[in-house]
Amino acid sequence: MPVTRGFLGRRRGHEGRLPPGQYDTGAGWPVLTAEATPVVDKASWSLSVDGLVERPTTWSWDEIHQLPESTFFGDIHCVTAWSKFDVTFKGVSVDELLDAAGPTPDAAYVMVHASTGYTTNLPLSDLVDGKAWVVWEYDGKPLPRQHGGPARLLVPHLYFWKSAKWVSRLELMAHDRPGFWERNGYHDRGDPWLEQRYQGD
Repeated sequence: MPVTRGFLGRRRGHEGRLPPGQYDTGAGWPVLTAEATPVVDKASWSLSVDGLVERPTTWSWDEIHQLPESTFFGDIHCVTAWSKFDVTFKGVSVDELLDAAGPTPDAAYVMVHASTGYTTNLPLSDLVDGKAWVVWEYDGKPLPRQHGGPARLLVPHLYFWKSAKWVSRLELMAHDRPGFWERNGYHDRGDPWLEQRYQGD
């Protein structure tokens, strides 16, 4: 089973791993959401990749679990200033999903949709080459509902609002357009190392 590159075992120190303006949340993991926490039944759950692709594809819960599993081990960072070190998520690389759907040459951006109606936008380049996953397991257990279970997007190199909970669709686009928080003043990209919290940062 692939593990994200650079994983050489649990790292002892956090030196150089805390972006500016962040604090180590320790053992906890704050629950933050822009909408009510839904109950998503795995029997009816699905994930679609569509828009500017050669083969629009939809996976059921059972079908997505037939794809090669991948594990991420590393750190996550929230725009509200907390960071959490040494987290482990299991799921499928977004690269696998895109390989199946076949992005067209003019696909440059992705609108991520959640089953709640929440959206967030990303450059396609932030989702490929081992940088993003759809995950359903955290720390060896099913992903809790309050943290986006049964499945969420994971884009750990960006602020965590980009890692949409309850993910249901990846829509590939030629041009960027803002998602929920981006329409409400948050930065279009959200790089924690550049402190891209709000528009203009």
